[in-house]
Amino acid sequence: MKKLLLSFAFAGLIAGGAVAQEKPKASAPQEQAKNGPAITFEETEFNFGDITQGDVVEHTFKFKNTGTQPLVIDRVDVTCGCTTPAWSKEPVMPGKTGFVTAKFNSAGKLGQQKKAITVHSNAAEGAKYVYIVTDIKTKTTASAQ
Repeated sequence: MKKLLLSFAFAGLIAGGAVAQEKPKASAPQEQAKNGPAITFEETEFNFGDITQGDVVEHTFKFKNTGTQPLVIDRVDVTCGCTTPAWSKEPVMPGKTGFVTAKFNSAGKLGQQKKAITVHSNAAEGAKYVYIVTDIKTKTTASAQ
C-alpha cells in the first residue's frame, strides 16, 4: 500500500513539473496592450534652444490613442514648480488625438535644463515620459550693451 501511495505521489510530482514547462498564457497587462488603450506621442522631447532667464515658454506634446479602448489621463506629474502641466481631460477614443502641454518658467534658473513630465494614464504600458530641454542665459541689461 505504501508503494502504491509513493507511486501516486511521485507521478503527481512528475506531472506538476511537466505542467510547469508549458508556455504561460498571456497575462492581463499583455491582453490589455492588445485590447486596451495605448498612448503614442508624436515626439517625446522638445528643445526650446537658448532662452533668457525669466522667459516663460510653452510646448504642446500631441499623442494618439493607438489602442482599442478609450484612453484616460489620470494625472501629469512634473519635477518642480517651474513647470505647469495641462492635458486632455476627456477620454481620448481609439484613433483620436489628445495633448499634454508643459509651460516652463525660467525665473531663477540658469544653464542647461531638462525637465521630465510624467503622464499617468490607463494605458497598459503604464506611465510615459516626455521632456522639455533648454539652455537658460543670463538676462543682459540695456546699459551693458
